[in-house]
Amino acid sequence: MDNLKIILEKYKSIAMIGVSKDPKKPSTIVMKYMQEYGFKVYPVNPSVKGQKILGEDVYEKLTDIKADVGIVNVFRPSVEAEKIAEDTVKIGAKVLWLQLGIKNDKAKEIVELNNIEYVQDRCTKMEYQKNFLKMRQAFPVLQS
Repeated sequence: MDNLKIILEKYKSIAMIGVSKDPKKPSTIVMKYMQEYGFKVYPVNPSVKGQKILGEDVYEKLTDIKADVGIVNVFRPSVEAEKIAEDTVKIGAKVLWLQLGIKNDKAKEIVELNNIEYVQDRCTKMEYQKNFLKMRQAFPVLQS
């Protein structure tokens, strides 16, 4: 999808909902990867608010972030996406991006009614690799 390439070129700030402090979790691997390729990532995880993940302050909720956010990247169950979509509208983000396996038609409706782009069931890291590095592996750093 050319649209995903445009999104990743245009928006360099990502609020990552559900990122973990565990360096082996997919969300943390994706956060580190996106940071390495020039993205500013704001981790959101209420269970570790006030702490740091990969050098960034952790926010309790999306609406606590005061900086401009281009992409809201979601690593939470599909049932939570509707509330996250409402918060995405509140903060004025440009894209709601649900990671692999996450889909929610109501969330899509909420953001599209507010002229926010919607991506579901895609990985930001994999799309970056595919569109900019011409790589297909999901997590090449884990291969032996």
